[in-house]
Amino acid sequence: MAKVFKLEEIKEHNNGKSSWLIIHDKVYDVTKFLDEHPGGEEVLLEQSGKDATESFEDVGHSTDARELMKDYYIGDLHEDDRVVKPSKPSSSSTSGSSNVPTGDKGCNTM
Repeated sequence: MAKVFKLEEIKEHNNGKSSWLIIHDKVYDVTKFLDEHPGGEEVLLEQSGKDATESFEDVGHSTDARELMKDYYIGDLHEDDRVVKPSKPSSSSTSGSSNVPTGDKGCNTM
């Protein structure tokens, strides 16, 4: 089972001596990768200690980059600290219907 980290602990690793980041609820220690990152270490340091998922996906990393991430994986973000993504309304809801009453009640047609 993977080690689980709380966000408070991850936030402490936000510099060149210890740089952790979160991508898709997984925690990565990228400290040793700072000098090797093709986009420069500044990019990683800017995201260190927090969730970098959006920034990571916005760049459009290659398959090779995603494979390389496995080398830096150290654990998972604690469930309590995960951001809940909004769910789509289910098809079983009353879509298409309104809250307007039907029938003669409330209608004033003379």
